Amino acid sequence: MTKAPSRTWLITGCSAGFGRVLAEAVLARGDRVMLTARDPATLADLAARYPETARAAKLDVTHPGDAAAAVAATQAAFGRLDVLVNNAGYGILGAVEEAAPEEYRALFDVNVFGLIETTRAALPLMRQGTGGRIVQFSSNLGLLSRAGYGYYSATKFAVEGLSEALAAEVEPLGISVILVEPGTFRTDFLGRSIAFAADRIDAYEETVGAVRTAVPTRAGVQPGDPRRGVAVILQAVDAEKPPLRLALGPDAHRNIRTKLARVAADLDAWEGVAADTDFRE
Repeated sequence: MTKAPSRTWLITGCSAGFGRVLAEAVLARGDRVMLTARDPATLADLAARYPETARAAKLDVTHPGDAAAAVAATQAAFGRLDVLVNNAGYGILGAVEEAAPEEYRALFDVNVFGLIETTRAALPLMRQGTGGRIVQFSSNLGLLSRAGYGYYSATKFAVEGLSEALAAEVEPLGISVILVEPGTFRTDFLGRSIAFAADRIDAYEETVGAVRTAVPTRAGVQPGDPRRGVAVILQAVDAEKPPLRLALGPDAHRNIRTKLARVAADLDAWEGVAADTDFRE
């Protein structure tokens, strides 16, 4: 197999989880990386291990100017940017009625608006190169939703819709977009990276309450191996024609196929009535 060309990456949320594992894998294969996190001190060990190919920068995606500064630092250090990875994010668990505005607005600030601002900051530099990749961390919950995950899914649905349009816009410029849609992987998503709505309403105990109870028992025992997931992501990034959507894990494939089948069933059942809506002469 032909070795992939060396690339320059900017990865958000490198302090833990998929971001950390991906950064380690990319550096190990000889690529250059601008490591970013809200606290760059958490990246000091990686930067020290790879002094020639790694740099660390502060990037809180909700802070105006951080993304532009990180992109400028990438250009100053490496002269280019080939792969942007929007990985930073977190989740909220709670019924739609339970979450308060300050809880769900903060979630959208990170998962959606922060991703948008980082992407917009990176594109001018990426457009100067060829064969760029924008990797958007979505979720299998970006294509389906479940009780308790409404707000998290809403942010990922937004990322999916935005990224479909972005893919069409940048394809003629030689840039590909990859939506990564993981299932359950053994990261800290069910630990420090998930919040719970402060309010708890008895009416939702059988649905959302059951999910609240189950989540802590699943943290740290998820079946997905992040390193194996990252290996697939690297294959997609290196592919001549990367997929727009990259579902990771057997549960993600199963869940998404079930959702698609339900959508198809509704279309088939109602097409004769719902598609007959044009003006009649």
